[in-house]
Amino acid sequence: MDNRSIGVFDSGLGGLTAVKQIMEELPNESIVYFGDTGRVPYGSRSRETIIKYSKSDMNFLLEKDVKLIVVACGTVSSVALPVLNKIVPIPMIGVVEAAAAAAIEATKNNKIGVIGTKGTIKSGAYEKYIASKNPEIKAFRKACPLFVPLVENGHFDTMVAELVVEEYLTEIKESGVDTLILGCTHYPLLKNTIARFMGDAVTLIDAGAEVAKLLKRTLEEKDILAETPNIDQYKYYVSDDIEGFESLGGMFLERTITNKVEKIDIEKY
Repeated sequence: MDNRSIGVFDSGLGGLTAVKQIMEELPNESIVYFGDTGRVPYGSRSRETIIKYSKSDMNFLLEKDVKLIVVACGTVSSVALPVLNKIVPIPMIGVVEAAAAAAIEATKNNKIGVIGTKGTIKSGAYEKYIASKNPEIKAFRKACPLFVPLVENGHFDTMVAELVVEEYLTEIKESGVDTLILGCTHYPLLKNTIARFMGDAVTLIDAGAEVAKLLKRTLEEKDILAETPNIDQYKYYVSDDIEGFESLGGMFLERTITNKVEKIDIEKY
């Protein structure tokens, strides 16, 4: 058993969808969340920049003496996690393996769609994992760079969101996929809009929900589950606007953020 907190980081608010699932799956666990709101989005950055940002995010969480780090960012999981795993002294898990494994199990016609940021799609991480497990499955990928700013600005279920979803997903829908990986933790906020467009026959895979299940299995295997929550069970840190995080963050979590959100200078890390 280990009552230390779990560290979770994302480029902004999207990782809170994973935090929501972790709270439900593991109610005794304490969480330190860092949202790099000052440098969002990561998806359009170069590989070198993504790795650089990820290292500073990781260093901040390590300073908080966390027992495990969840990379709740599809871009970082796709691009930087293999690098981070070589230098981090504690376990780290990301969304790619968790979501891809769930999609492989869900598909009936061996056609899986993958949507994510430019960085995630360019990396090919989802397709590589899927091919390594079942080479008969065909993956159809699409970068959706406008989804993150839509979500960060509160456009979850609006006419604007519907237009952008139609623009991005028409080709994937026409390919006949029966499973669609939401390969960025921002995307579950667009789930209703995406589901309406794709239709009932398509199963949507929520990367945040799947990484929460993987986290539970990992904690059990390593025997580091928490017995009781800490007094300050949930702590939130950002690198930019606190007020925006507090107001929108509650919508992502579907609960009020009661703890004080602290702003940090991430460049120090």
